Amino acid sequence: MLNKKQIRHCLDAFEEMFPEAECELTHSNPFELLVAVVLSAQATDALVNKVTPGLFEKYKTPEDFMAVPLEELQDDIRRIGLYRNKAKNIKKLSQTLVEEHGGEVPSTKKQLENLAGVGRKTANVVASVAFDEPAIAVDTHVERVSKRLGICRWKDSVLEVEKTLMRKIPIEEWSATHHRMIFFGRYHCKAQRPNCEECPLLFLCREGQKRIRKKEKQ
Repeated sequence: MLNKKQIRHCLDAFEEMFPEAECELTHSNPFELLVAVVLSAQATDALVNKVTPGLFEKYKTPEDFMAVPLEELQDDIRRIGLYRNKAKNIKKLSQTLVEEHGGEVPSTKKQLENLAGVGRKTANVVASVAFDEPAIAVDTHVERVSKRLGICRWKDSVLEVEKTLMRKIPIEEWSATHHRMIFFGRYHCKAQRPNCEECPLLFLCREGQKRIRKKEKQ
């Protein structure tokens, strides 16, 4: 496991590599962000961004999503995985927003998690990006990077990873680090072919060193 000084070095490296990292889901308001994040579950941001421009041109408010027949909404998002379930959740969360929140997206994680299709990760993303609330949303990239580097343990659950990162990273850096770790995992420390040879953190990364040794033996 990395110590405090080593983790600081990682955070600084993430910032140096991806200083402008931010949410890559296309949106223009909290509601569009909420819908986009719900759609992004087990789907790439790139695919979601191909679907949402037309979707948000057609449906602009929670009331619009409430009014559309389920089958039509399913057809509109058919290119995205789990589209049937996601369409149901979007209609249901839209109804909750109208009936309980005056059509506005709530700003607290607890309220967000009460919406259909919104888990802890989605709530963290929306709270952080839309409302500037400090948060670390643990997606597959954040989890992979945390475990490979030894910031967290391999056996840690997603929730344990989140709590460990919140404990080891200064709260004022939570949101920025979340985005930088996503970029680091998405574009550098990839799941299948991590760029270990050119990684500035290789000297700290046991996983990377092990991969290098394995390549040298082959």
